[in-house]
Amino acid sequence: MRILAVSRAERFSPNAVERDKAIFEAVVERLQRQGDKVFLVGEDSLRHQDIRNQIESSGSPDCILTMARQPETLTWLKSFGVTCINSPEGIERCARSRLVSIMKRIGTPIPPEEGADGYWLKRGDAAAQTKEDVVYVPDRGRLTEAIELMRQRGITDYTVSAHVQGDLLKFYGVGQGDFFRWYYPTDDGQTKFGDERRNGVASHYPFQTVALQHEVLRLAAALGVSVYGGDAIVRADGSFCLIDFNDWPSFSRCREEAADAIASLVLNSKFVNSK
Repeated sequence: MRILAVSRAERFSPNAVERDKAIFEAVVERLQRQGDKVFLVGEDSLRHQDIRNQIESSGSPDCILTMARQPETLTWLKSFGVTCINSPEGIERCARSRLVSIMKRIGTPIPPEEGADGYWLKRGDAAAQTKEDVVYVPDRGRLTEAIELMRQRGITDYTVSAHVQGDLLKFYGVGQGDFFRWYYPTDDGQTKFGDERRNGVASHYPFQTVALQHEVLRLAAALGVSVYGGDAIVRADGSFCLIDFNDWPSFSRCREEAADAIASLVLNSKFVNSK
């Protein structure tokens, strides 16, 4: 099988360039080992028409593996009409404003709009690219100021949600239940911007892990993505809400297992497409 593999532009991997690169290369290595022919290209390279022409002239790939997020890249990938993991349409739906809209529509447990513990202002037109794209503010007055600063940066599409007290955990998934893991970031200290510390050290409140996985899988299916991750808050009473969801995270806590699962997903798509 011929596979086009498009790695992510660095601006979409804030403080995680090497980790994102590591999971993608781990999957590519597994695919090559099982005999697939993989053409690996960086998303930024696709800005050059000669690179696109070279890829197009070699014939349509059987499958596309992509971490890309630039709108122009996603539009170009759609033109091939082959299986993409993740699909360009699914990646587009992970832009925060569209994501929140879909979460509300399908009834995903999410943070309330109002609360007594501050607010989170997040860029809505795309995934976070800098620390300033995800901002905590302690009250409504500061929120107004933060929104104005974001507007001054040219960002007029944003979301606002109340801060939720509880244990922050990160989850990672592949497929519809084929692979699912979750971890408390304060247990190992891994962080992107340090925002995880806002909720303090995890108390490890008991909760129904099956229920969390059920909600995550429902959301992944509604978005149309098969390689994903995100964040959730577990309250002291065991209830939880999803506060973030991303297409193809770094899987840094479970990279080798995840790479195996993603490679298997590609292999399964080969058999589906051959029918």
